[in-house]
Amino acid sequence: MIKNETDLVNQGLMLPLMEAFYTLQGEGFHTGTPSYFIRVGGCDVGCHWCDVKESWNPKLHPATDTHEIVNEALKHSKTIVVTGGEPLTWNMHPLTDELKAKGAKIHIETSGAYPLTGVWDWICLSPKKTKLPVPGIYPKADELKVIVFNQHDFLFAEEQARHVRPDCQLFLQPEWSRREKMMPEIVDYVMENPKWRISLQTHKYLNIP
Repeated sequence: MIKNETDLVNQGLMLPLMEAFYTLQGEGFHTGTPSYFIRVGGCDVGCHWCDVKESWNPKLHPATDTHEIVNEALKHSKTIVVTGGEPLTWNMHPLTDELKAKGAKIHIETSGAYPLTGVWDWICLSPKKTKLPVPGIYPKADELKVIVFNQHDFLFAEEQARHVRPDCQLFLQPEWSRREKMMPEIVDYVMENPKWRISLQTHKYLNIP
């Protein structure tokens, strides 16, 4: 990025846009809902099983004017999902302020590793052991989605659930490459601990983005 672009990205007036597309929400509470996804580049959380590692380096993705992102999004849907990467790496206020002013309903999928910026209708917090959420995001989370890679992740999930609101929706989701191994264990765990629900990556089963 040239210097002026870097300044604009740091202000949130431009964002490193990896991709944007209209599809169905595949995971969590809003599974099956038509939504427009904005995937922002940049993440230093470093999950070894991440399925979008190409999003990690923001320099690989073009700095795109926030107005352009908003205008394109609203051609497709009034329900917008901002994901990454880790979108809270950047200032989300310019993006969400403009989307809200134009009547959009905005969701975010975040690890919570950085302070919350922006105005959101739904916050899906998906905490990671490699870089834990900042404390201030827990009471604002509408949905807690914990990825289950191994047995220890059940303990991690319970630890994280202690920090969120009582009405926060709780989901366990098998890590895709381990789904055959972990799914029976998740089923048993949810049946024994019914405050939790199962989230599946249904978009992968449906072969859609």
